[in-house]
Amino acid sequence: MDLLQEYKSKLVSAERAVQVVQSGEWVDYNFALARPILLDKALATRKTELRDVKVRGGVIMEPLEIVTADPLQEHFIYNSWHQLGYERRLSDQGLCNYIPMLYRNMPLYYRKSLEVDVAMFAVSPMDKHGYFSFSLTNSASKAICERAKTVILEINENLPAVSCGSEHCIHISDVDYIVEGDNQELPVVNPVDVSETDKKIAQYIVNEIRNGSTIQLGIGALPNAVGTMIAESDLRDLGIHTEMLVDAYMTMARAGKITNKLKNIDKGKSIFSFCLGSKNLYEWVTDNLGLASCPINYTNDPHVMALNDNLVTINNCIEVDLYGQINSESSGSRQISGTGGQLDFLTGGYMSKGGKSFICFTSKYTDKKTGTAKSRVQISLPTSTTVTNPRTQGHYLVTEWGMADLAGRSTWERAERIINIAHPDFREELIKGAERLGIWCKTNKIS
Repeated sequence: MDLLQEYKSKLVSAERAVQVVQSGEWVDYNFALARPILLDKALATRKTELRDVKVRGGVIMEPLEIVTADPLQEHFIYNSWHQLGYERRLSDQGLCNYIPMLYRNMPLYYRKSLEVDVAMFAVSPMDKHGYFSFSLTNSASKAICERAKTVILEINENLPAVSCGSEHCIHISDVDYIVEGDNQELPVVNPVDVSETDKKIAQYIVNEIRNGSTIQLGIGALPNAVGTMIAESDLRDLGIHTEMLVDAYMTMARAGKITNKLKNIDKGKSIFSFCLGSKNLYEWVTDNLGLASCPINYTNDPHVMALNDNLVTINNCIEVDLYGQINSESSGSRQISGTGGQLDFLTGGYMSKGGKSFICFTSKYTDKKTGTAKSRVQISLPTSTTVTNPRTQGHYLVTEWGMADLAGRSTWERAERIINIAHPDFREELIKGAERLGIWCKTNKIS
């Protein structure tokens, strides 16, 4: 059978494809822009026929039909690897369950531990050789397909093919069903506006970057500020090794800052695992031979990334305590986002020769309920708060008041350094807290 005949033999309607799903089974929607739209809608129409169907996904930005159709979770139970705004709202309503993880382990979770009865997610159209690109989502796509008893691909013509990388595609011979239909525009995350405080924090970090550094950026205003500042700087010959490809990389590349020629591994290639950003970013990725898509167990392996000298990793957090414990994902017990790959890159950046890992945050914020200013530096993390990064893994903390290098420091040294970058309005209270905890020495100084 030639490829076109095989394609036609596996082409079915979404309604026909979802008939394979049975009560009690695990269905996987993959991650981010791989979310199926037609299949999700078709599966939701079967709710009266099904019970206890468990669905995994993550970084979903638009409403899921299985959730909308079943607000009491009598038929579908939705679970997320990492939450953005939409899933956070679902979580607040008890309609989304968080899956704790180390991002680098995601493919391993599937290959060693998880059940997948049906995998259904979006890919770009088949090429002339019979391959479907996983496009902008390659976190664990291959591992999910290997584990699944049934693989259903939803063709989305708006997803660009990514032709370079590893485990970045699947052959038609490994696919059970193919679904086509009208494709809506891809959801976008446009760059966040940068404040003057963000610029101050970014400047501290950019001053630490040298020519030839390899850069990892997280999502949000602060990483965007760093990328913009790099684009306007005299830095040159930078490289990319990241989990998430965001607009800041495009900005740096178009400014001529990215060459990847001084990397020790993947020389000449910008390495990423998934992409989320503006429409311009998606167009930039299309047919870009300077980009290579790799699974997350490669991009986020600290030992792999650390092979690049002068690796600089830049991420955000919500709050820290005086011991240097970092929370980047929850407000008390309320899940805000997820661990993601922050701990992976925090570790790898420090392991890299000449490398540095930065966790950034504004020193204070305004409580939406009370309108009062509160410190992001806490004496102790509140009850039920998630520790995203243990105190043993912290390197540089950065606020608009400066940087604190915590690596290898004692508890009293950490307290002093962290309080020095806290907002001045809260320092006296933090010192009293450190004294109560027994981590404040008479010789401690506040700048």
